[in-house]
Amino acid sequence: MTQDTILTNASIILSEEVIHGTIRLQDGLITDISSTATGVTGAIDLEGDYVAPGMVELHTDNLERHLSPRPKVDWPHRAAIIAHDRELAGTGITTVFDALRVGSIVSDQSKHHGKYARKLTTELLALRESETLRISHHIHLRAEICSETLTEELAEFGPEDRIGIVSMMDHTPGQRQFTDVQKYKDYACGKHNLDDAGFDEHVSFLYGLQSTFGKKHEAATVAEASRFGAKLASHDDTTTKQVEVSHSYGVSMAEFPTTLDAADACHAKGISTIMGAPNIIRGGSHSGNVAARELAERDRLDILSSDYVPAGLLIAAVQLGNLWGDMARGLSTVTRNPANAVGLLDRGQLEIGKRADLIRFGNSSETPELKGTWSAGTKVF
Repeated sequence: MTQDTILTNASIILSEEVIHGTIRLQDGLITDISSTATGVTGAIDLEGDYVAPGMVELHTDNLERHLSPRPKVDWPHRAAIIAHDRELAGTGITTVFDALRVGSIVSDQSKHHGKYARKLTTELLALRESETLRISHHIHLRAEICSETLTEELAEFGPEDRIGIVSMMDHTPGQRQFTDVQKYKDYACGKHNLDDAGFDEHVSFLYGLQSTFGKKHEAATVAEASRFGAKLASHDDTTTKQVEVSHSYGVSMAEFPTTLDAADACHAKGISTIMGAPNIIRGGSHSGNVAARELAERDRLDILSSDYVPAGLLIAAVQLGNLWGDMARGLSTVTRNPANAVGLLDRGQLEIGKRADLIRFGNSSETPELKGTWSAGTKVF
């Protein structure tokens, strides 16, 4: 049955401009965009609200939060996935790359990070196949270099899993995100309730993992991303040299570079820079790294990720639109740019023939009110 939705009296955010007019959705696609209002029976009057493409989220840890809402709590996976899906729909995200860690620590129970990604991926893909989920879900494997089992866990996946992104994550203290070891100490002691002696032992253990497995795990990550047909991303690049290494591996996206030098190097190499929406909203990095707003002001920010606050994605994009004086450009950091970066060319823009993923939000402040989400033409919020 044909499903026809007409949204009129809307501020429509196109790729390069905002027009006032009407947009029509039919059978999951955008079929018409005009700069005139319509009085057609059944048309929905948006009263001047913005209409933008549905947002594309490349890196969010939100599913893990639903899986373990409290320490040592393993929530039923089906319930967690569905709750996560509904939450994202309610924040305007219509395509998500669910970030799942691969690479575990199994030899020391006090530092235990168990394996979960393969089982969860199978469950998520089954829910997607059964059309239980309201938005479009894809897989992002976060390859933890500083671990014991990364190579074995990566080998459990294949091209049939439709993995879109593989990112190389190295959380060894003293470099990248935690160049300042004291900041890492504050983080680790707070999270794991460590005293000074416990922290020193913890750090020594991680250094040992890096020394034993680091090069092997980096090589395996690069090779397996190629086998999957996935985009390769770096994580927390800090120095120009690290960016050069990332580029040599074939990295096309840099998640959360920690310095302006690294962001400049990414720009020079044609690597898209992804920064966190919370960094924009809070006015800086919680780890003391470069402020995303500074990169935006220097034209070094391409894509935003909600990271750990899904509702922050739209807020930050609007704030960038206001900063740049260009709402179309601000929204492109959460729509067109991430979609293009992962090769999803059927979405991310309001154009005739594109997938009818879109959102409606109020345009009265820097804290936009989401009023509707459509995924493939179906209203899901």
